[in-house]
Order: sequence, then C-alpha cells, then structure tokens
Amino acid sequence: MEDHPGGFDLLVVGGGVIGLSVAWRAARRGLRTAVADPAPASGASHAAAGMLAPVSEVTYTEEPLLRLGLASLSRWPSFAAELAADGGLDVDYRADGTLDVAFGSDDLAALEELAVFAGGLGLPAEHLTGRECRRLEPMLAPSVRGGLLAGGDAWVDPRKVTAGLLTALERLGGVLARSRVTGLETSAGAVTGVRLACGTTLGAHRVVLAAGAWSGTVDGFPPEALPPVRPVKGQIVRLRSPAPLLRRCVRGVVHGSSVYLVPRGDGELVVGATQEEMGFDTRVTAGGLWELLRDARELVPGVTELELADVVAGLRPGTPDNLPLIGPTNVPGLFLATGHHRGGVLLAPLTAALCLGEADGDLSAICSPLRFQEHR
Repeated sequence: MEDHPGGFDLLVVGGGVIGLSVAWRAARRGLRTAVADPAPASGASHAAAGMLAPVSEVTYTEEPLLRLGLASLSRWPSFAAELAADGGLDVDYRADGTLDVAFGSDDLAALEELAVFAGGLGLPAEHLTGRECRRLEPMLAPSVRGGLLAGGDAWVDPRKVTAGLLTALERLGGVLARSRVTGLETSAGAVTGVRLACGTTLGAHRVVLAAGAWSGTVDGFPPEALPPVRPVKGQIVRLRSPAPLLRRCVRGVVHGSSVYLVPRGDGELVVGATQEEMGFDTRVTAGGLWELLRDARELVPGVTELELADVVAGLRPGTPDNLPLIGPTNVPGLFLATGHHRGGVLLAPLTAALCLGEADGDLSAICSPLRFQEHR
C-alpha cells in the first residue's frame, strides 16, 4: 500500500458502488484519495441488477426519493462516459426504458392510477394495451392485459461499473487498502483518520462511511455518529441465452410480489429480487430461487429454456424512512454515504456529487444524516 505523508484528503470506508464512486470523483478532482475495504465490489453491488428506474419505481409516499432518483439519473450519461474513459470498460449503459405489465383488471387499474400520479408530477409514462406491450416485447406472456412504459428509465451492469471504478481509481493515483477498518482516529473531537485491522493507521482530513448494510456496525466509531441502517436481503438470479430475450427491462406484480427482468447486451438476463428481513444472512435458498423463477415465468415464459448462470444474495442498506444518508455527521470530518436500499447504483453519481459539494442544497437537505442524529 502506497505511503502518503500527511495523510489523505478523503478516505472512504467501503468499496461498493457508492464508496468507489465517491473516491473516483474525488480523485478526478485531484484529491489524495483512499478506499478501505477487505473485499471491494463483492457485496450488494455485486448482486445488484443495475436498474436506473426512478419513474417505474415511484410510489405515492416517496416523492423526495423520486427527486433524488431523477437528479441522479440525469447525471448517468456523462458519469458512464467518463467512467468508460477513465476505467477503460464499457459499463453497458442502456436507456430503452422500463415496461411495467399487468395481468388482471386490478393490476391494470393500479397501473392506470400510477400513470395519472406520474403525469401529475410531469413524468413521462405511456399507457399501453396488452397487444402494444407484446409488440414492444414479443416474448411477453399472452395473458398480459396492459402496461406502462417509462421510456426515460435506464440500466447498467453494476459488476462492470465497479470493475471500471477500481481501475479508474488506480489510474488516477487513488489507494486501495484491502483491510477492515477497526477504529476512527480523532483529535480535539475532529476526524484525523482510521485504524485498519492490518495494524496500519491512515490519516485523512475527511472520512466517508460508505459500508452499506454494515455502516451501522463499524468498530471503533462513535455510536452517536453511526447510521440507523439495517440489512435487507435480496436474492437474484442470472440466466444466460445466446441472444437477448428482451430489449428493455420488464417488471410486474405476480402472486403479490414484484419481479423484474433486466437484459444485458451479451444475452444475460437478470431476474430479481426478493426482499427479506433476515439480518446479516447471505445464504441463497431454494425457496428464493423458486419464487423468482416462478414469477419470471409468468411474465416471460421463455425464461425456463435459459441456462442458469448464477444465483447470489446481497444485503441492501435500509433506513427507517427509506431515504439515503448522505452528508456530514455531528462529528467534524466524518461524512455518511449509505442507506440507499434498492437505489445504490441509481444514486451513485448524485451521492458522489453531494459528498463533494457539487449538488443542489435542497437535495442535500433531503438526505442529511442529521435528521436522525439530532434526535438522539
């Protein structure tokens, strides 16, 4: 590990898509930057499908989260292009939209209500008949009654994103410390660095805690500064075919559960994802696999002919109000970038901008960690 006399300008605890994005953008600005993580790019980012879908995932009670998602989605084209240039890897950014489909009359009515709600917010969403849905995606089940096309939604391959971020960070002189953080160094109440399990101490003017679902359990950090983050388990399946089965993301509610299918350019099809409150349990279960394939088959019957390529479980970092925690804490020099739940990949560009003071102040207020810390 490279020695930096005087320490780093910014040190990120956590090497997922959020932490690596913050570090890469900081290094791009010429800041002396480091990331501490014993196994970078192996957690929730490795399991994620990579949907950039603030419109198709909008709900009636989460307009602040929608604002964050739309702001971050607008940054993704330039973010992807710059990352491809710095990291030398195409991240498979695609913007063909998300097709939400309905089977029964109740599902169709719910989609129509959602279309009205989205329209009232000025969001583009086109209502389609079942025949129009199948014209867009011929592999859809004949039982599809109708759908809603969110044409502005996009997606990327998170595994390519994190691989590109690691390469880009290294090329820009960033340091990767493959070790667990065991404590926070402070002086006169302000952060001065971190201690690592390998015995090294890294000095830093600013520390960003971006350890995902583990952000609330990091050893040696002030309890009052740790975020109220919990793990939400998600199992996900990757299938493989010689040619892409779908052109765009397809979502639907089957047996009361939401399921989505995300196509890759190389023929891979990602099917996800369960939502389980199981603590820090990352086991892949037969039940989880069965539910995903059962529901995916209802949407696109042809999935049963595809090769099973991978099954993995990740832990999303959830918060009490479903909003992320991004910004300064009540400990000078300590920032948070966690609690993104299902939206870590989507919110990565905006999170990096917020951590570096490059985004709208109103957006900063929405996800300020102080909203919880002030009540402790």
